[in-house]
Amino acid sequence: MKFWFLVSALALGACSSGAIPPARPAGHVPVPSGPVPASVSAIQGQTANSLLAQFGKPLLDVTEGVARKLQFAGPICVLDAYLYPPQKGRGEPAVTYIDTRQRDGSPIDQASCLAALDARRK
Repeated sequence: MKFWFLVSALALGACSSGAIPPARPAGHVPVPSGPVPASVSAIQGQTANSLLAQFGKPLLDVTEGVARKLQFAGPICVLDAYLYPPQKGRGEPAVTYIDTRQRDGSPIDQASCLAALDARRK
């Protein structure tokens, strides 16, 4: 009986040590008030110059082959915008896919992230 009590006490004691990070409080991610893009689809089809005008200088600007990734980061979230040239004809590469996440890698609503990044520039 004392053996199991000792094992339980040691196991509980290990949980309270610094080995396991404390749980973060549940809640919503605060988003600054301000103009919200009409929709996430408003970003689709934009060129690099349009994104630079809207969000400022990117944290990363990576080109691989014909693809280009622009990464914009704010205090709340990170936006990765992937630009590809049009499949037919000529034209400037445009956004075909976006990915958003909170700074710690957790998911975030794309529209909320776009609004937060847009609001920090104003």
